[in-house]
Amino acid sequence: MPPTPMKRTFMRNALIAGAAFAVLAACGTETGDGSDEARGTKAAAPVPVKPVRKPVRGLPGMPPVLDPKDVYAADRPGRLSPVVKDFPSRVYVPNTESDTVSVIDPKTYEIIDTIHVGRQPQHVVPSWDMKTLWVNNNRGHTLTPIDPRTGKAGKPVEVHDPYNLYFTPNGKYAVVMASLDRELVFRDPHTMKRVKTVPVSCYGVNHADFSLDGRYFIVSCEFSGELLKVDTEKMKVIGQQKLPFDGAMPQDVKISPDGKRFYVADMMADGMWVLDGDKFGKPTLLPTGKGTHGLYVSRDSREMYVSNRGEGTVSVFDFARGEVTKKWRLPHGGSPDMGGVSADGKVLWLSGRYNSEVYAIDTRTGEQLARVKVGSGPHGLAVYPQPGRYSLGHTGIFR
Repeated sequence: MPPTPMKRTFMRNALIAGAAFAVLAACGTETGDGSDEARGTKAAAPVPVKPVRKPVRGLPGMPPVLDPKDVYAADRPGRLSPVVKDFPSRVYVPNTESDTVSVIDPKTYEIIDTIHVGRQPQHVVPSWDMKTLWVNNNRGHTLTPIDPRTGKAGKPVEVHDPYNLYFTPNGKYAVVMASLDRELVFRDPHTMKRVKTVPVSCYGVNHADFSLDGRYFIVSCEFSGELLKVDTEKMKVIGQQKLPFDGAMPQDVKISPDGKRFYVADMMADGMWVLDGDKFGKPTLLPTGKGTHGLYVSRDSREMYVSNRGEGTVSVFDFARGEVTKKWRLPHGGSPDMGGVSADGKVLWLSGRYNSEVYAIDTRTGEQLARVKVGSGPHGLAVYPQPGRYSLGHTGIFR
């Protein structure tokens, strides 16, 4: 019996509906109605895909960059390398007018040793391989090596005008900041034998920091208010500029965690200059406090502690926000200068340049934990050991 007109209509509609359902099923991954849940099946869990970060093409011979977004990734709390993990924790304080190094036990805040060194020690600098601490005897024209395992000083090495000391990121050279000689002197990092002398036209080269890839570094010239940009591999000055402030006196230099900016403390401009190192264009000034001097990055790479020597304070700079969020004031004043952060990140140690003392400051609260009397003119103290794979010099720049 042939189907009735009504039945034929029903069958035709059923075929159309079935075709439509098949199309929806085929497109189910792109529509809510055709999802696995709507079909009564369970979807496979998506496979997490890590974003691919282009590796940094670093200076030849330099250890690979651990995190392109954070040059301080190796400096997390307590992450001591096998080289230094057994070294006793100490604070080494060079006293420029006493020609000594005071050694402090950070647990007791007591001086446990006094090491006699050369004339006018300015900074205590960890070597690139982290095995030696070099005392920069500026007017004595020597470097005194200290074994951080034993705390004993070795035979001084003759080096002219060693105001400060850095190391190239590949460990190939030591770089002496010969401030009064107006030179950058590249030397063998172990024997300190002179390899190349780079004369500079600015006055008072003193502090520096290296780019993310280690291919250049920025140098501050204290007495002429200038900055230099130096090609690390070519050992050549490739840029020079005058800071846009009358009487500028740039001091410490530090790169941002993401490697995009350099910060330069200026104790006459009372703030930090913020500079794009790659472009080396005109910097902008960020006020922090009177006598801005030392710059120290927190162990989580989120903040930077800025010592304001002229007013006895420490400003806390937030990298993400690009602003000062806190200011800690030392009770009874002081002259906070250079220093470093403890291995666990909980204590900021700073020398009191004009008060013959050292300050221990709680990095969580800003509370002063101790004031330790030391010799005359304490300057670039080193907290040691610290986390990191290698040292770029100064009082401890680790990566």
